[in-house]
Amino acid sequence: MIEWYDFYIFGSLATIIAPLFYPKGNDTLALMAYLSTFAVGFVVRPFGALVFGRIGDLVGRKYAFLVTLVIMGGATAVVGLLPTYATIGYAAPIALLVLRILQGLALGGEYGGAAVYVAEHVPDGKRGYYTSFIQITATLGLFISLIVILVVQNMLGAEAFKVWGWRVPFLISILLVGISLYIRLKMKESPIFEHLKATGMTSTKPLTEAFTEWGNLRRVLISLFGATAGQGVIWYTGQFYALFYLQTILKVNPTSASYIVAAALLLGMPLFVVMGALSDRIGRKRLMMAGCLLAALSYIPIYQAMQRAAGSGVVTVLSQKNAVTGAISLIPQAMVNGQLTPAPEVLTYTSLGALAASPTAWQLVGLIFIQVVFVTMVYGPIAAYLVEAFPAKIRYTALSLPYHIGNGVFGGLLPLIGLSVIARTGNIYAGLYYPIIVASITFVIGSLLLVETHQHKIWDEAD
Repeated sequence: MIEWYDFYIFGSLATIIAPLFYPKGNDTLALMAYLSTFAVGFVVRPFGALVFGRIGDLVGRKYAFLVTLVIMGGATAVVGLLPTYATIGYAAPIALLVLRILQGLALGGEYGGAAVYVAEHVPDGKRGYYTSFIQITATLGLFISLIVILVVQNMLGAEAFKVWGWRVPFLISILLVGISLYIRLKMKESPIFEHLKATGMTSTKPLTEAFTEWGNLRRVLISLFGATAGQGVIWYTGQFYALFYLQTILKVNPTSASYIVAAALLLGMPLFVVMGALSDRIGRKRLMMAGCLLAALSYIPIYQAMQRAAGSGVVTVLSQKNAVTGAISLIPQAMVNGQLTPAPEVLTYTSLGALAASPTAWQLVGLIFIQVVFVTMVYGPIAAYLVEAFPAKIRYTALSLPYHIGNGVFGGLLPLIGLSVIARTGNIYAGLYYPIIVASITFVIGSLLLVETHQHKIWDEAD
């Protein structure tokens, strides 16, 4: 959870930090540049998966995610100390990019280690249930990042938060990482890995075995296109894209949008465990494919309902090109007295009490909650599936790559792709075509080729 908090605090503060680290004069350009930097953290995750996955299969699960924790925590804390563009010019966005790369590499090695570590401790018949607690941590990390932002913002005031208070959520990471490091140092190695090591059954070349032997490579490719790609876009659509969409397109006040998304996440988080446990009974594949299909069919109606519920009046987006920089500005347009005009900000809630009293806000919470349900259907069982799909001696390496390509590349680029497509077309729903297409492809490939794994007994490998 602490790793995910560190990773997502970067995105949760996008609309506040972006203008501080790029030249002034075009907030849309700054947001797009910031989202590009945010996306880089996702793109490099597969490289972190290769580096730390190899370490995890050679040296041990525990050692690998000790290293990733220190890298992630250090990079996050330094962001909180980084001078802005006004102080050091273009060195600011460059330093931000480097730190984001380090975050991405660290997370690339973290998830596989956590999933494998838990899965290799628990009974075969309850793997979906136990690993679903790992799956909660991604959404929990995003939720806590939003809550920390709201608490600090309310304590300091909006203006102070914009000037310097945004640094506090990053600096809090120092304390959180210290707690996590203390816990991890006391943890023992996975019993299955210890058995493999004691009997000389560990792989000496996990990268080679995972990606050059056709049987293993085939599992990697099917897992990517038949599971994690669709899961990645569904996760980011239902949570991050929903947040950016509220703030940037529907012009919901940023604080109000954070309250709304946080409420939906809080309501949805228990369902990760429900779906994980359910996958132990009915299988991983059936749940994940149902989630992909429901998401692909439902996104456009859901986002149309969000637009109506917000009452923003936004009907299109004006793409305005800067003659000097070539940057495209994103200006939501509303129809007023028969004429298009820039849409005003709507739904301004200054407290949680005001949010709770608003039927409109709860409509938006409900619509985002539905998207979170889709997330839990595909994400709740996927750690158990990935662990069961690969043999123990290359498990860390082999499962990490498809997971981080699916989530880091297909999913992580979604906010940037979605908002860019909207800016180019003017259609406020055009950004949804990308997740719909990817989720549909995953549904088809997964339905045809994905092997059901919930009855696989990984402990047999330790006998």
